[in-house]
Amino acid sequence: MFDGIAADYDKLNHVLSLDVDKSWRRRALSVILSDAKDLSVLDLACGTGDFSIAIAKTQPEARVTGVDLSEGMLEVMKEKVGKLGLQDRIAIETGDGENLRFPDDSFDRVTNAFGIRNFEDKAKGLKEALRVLKPGGRLVILELSRPENKVLRWFYDLYFMNILPKIGGKVSGDKGAYSYLPASVKNFPGRKEFCKMMSDAGFDGVTHRSFTFGICRMYTGEKPR
Repeated sequence: MFDGIAADYDKLNHVLSLDVDKSWRRRALSVILSDAKDLSVLDLACGTGDFSIAIAKTQPEARVTGVDLSEGMLEVMKEKVGKLGLQDRIAIETGDGENLRFPDDSFDRVTNAFGIRNFEDKAKGLKEALRVLKPGGRLVILELSRPENKVLRWFYDLYFMNILPKIGGKVSGDKGAYSYLPASVKNFPGRKEFCKMMSDAGFDGVTHRSFTFGICRMYTGEKPR
């Protein structure tokens, strides 16, 4: 499915989110890069590489590895990384976030922007992220969610469940993919449940922040030292 929409994915993401997704990534970057330089970062479910590229551009000393199951998405990412001359600082790999090839204690940060909801076994994915983090390393997750305010949720559902799939399907030619998107957000655990999932996976100091009236949420946690 993601291979099929890869060519239009970036354009549709920014248009359908009214470019607000860029501000969410910027706010997450301040947490990822707040207290260290020369970081090794694993970007899980990196898609077309927007977050990997943002990390590399914001912190020139960071070394980023982007991993995704969709080869179509990664082809778009490779083209973008090449045009920006970042191929020496961003490694790109096809891989499964639930079964990572990396040894224990490999990365200072693990990030995931709008991809954790696509994991078949989210608990296993969280445990893998913990395993490959160095002690004291940090996991930062951005994910879409439904607003908790009933009025805002009504308008959100009207747009996200009805209008967005029609626009996305028409532009990309794959209506199913853009029907899957709102369904995956609707089925994602609530903030309290997901924070508990992170704690149960072994993360310390789990925190949650809400952006744009709860349309996006940022979850963070650290690997025990």
